[in-house]
Amino acid sequence: MCSASCSAAPQRADLRVSLLLDSRSPVFKAVMDTFLQHLFSSQEEELYILDCLSYLMIFMALVTFLALLVENVPYGRYSDRKFGFPVSARVAWFIQELPALVVPLALVLWTSASKTVHLPNQLLLTMYFCHYIQRSLIYPFLIRGGKPTPFASFALAFVFCIYNGYLQVRYLSHYAEFPSDWVTHPCFISGTCLWLFGWIINIHSDHILRNLRAPGETGYKIPRGGMFLYISGANFLGEILEWAGFALAGHSIHSVAFAFFTCTILSSRAVAHHKWYLTKFEDYPKSRKALIPFVF
Repeated sequence: MCSASCSAAPQRADLRVSLLLDSRSPVFKAVMDTFLQHLFSSQEEELYILDCLSYLMIFMALVTFLALLVENVPYGRYSDRKFGFPVSARVAWFIQELPALVVPLALVLWTSASKTVHLPNQLLLTMYFCHYIQRSLIYPFLIRGGKPTPFASFALAFVFCIYNGYLQVRYLSHYAEFPSDWVTHPCFISGTCLWLFGWIINIHSDHILRNLRAPGETGYKIPRGGMFLYISGANFLGEILEWAGFALAGHSIHSVAFAFFTCTILSSRAVAHHKWYLTKFEDYPKSRKALIPFVF
């Protein structure tokens, strides 16, 4: 009698643990939803907070724009030890970008995420995850060399990825509502096409940059091919187009804030790169623009 009951007890304990750890378990989702309910008194309050975080991101973009007039973002070729001890480029990119994938996955898998049953929400979430799966799990391990990232830049990027990951995916998975025919709306179709175009440019441009140097070579070279035929910041343009398309398709202050922040940071970096190339290389193509082909 005791033997049977004693053997059944560990089995029941194992069952309870497996229910808690299973991301699809209603028990696990209930725990996560309860945690979020402790943070916010109501869904209306959380949505209000999400809106406020979006406006805060726009404000931060404006402040950052002013700061970048006197100081480049200190990573890569602009790294400076005054911003903290150096972190390996590969390690920095992997760790700082990982929250932008992990936090959203937790929100989708481990909360009720009631809006994920709708096609527009699914497609927008797919755009987001396609970018960050590549950026956090693939891109860091393709880096060849690369200058270390100062700890301050690394830490700020880490915090931003938590912030933005929660902002974008919590809104899309729990609050965003679209008309039933939204996927056939011109804004959604054009936004999706723009996102895809930017995503392809971004990945192709990164490929060109990675393969500038043969194994064992060091130093900088002029990037050629793809959109680099026309602009110095081809990889930056690609990512700007991605999130501009995402914002057009998403049609919310949350996606617009992210697109605006991205454009502010990366356009500044593209201009800085363009000036650096012109100074570094006497034979740098004079017809090449910084960010917008034939224009700027």
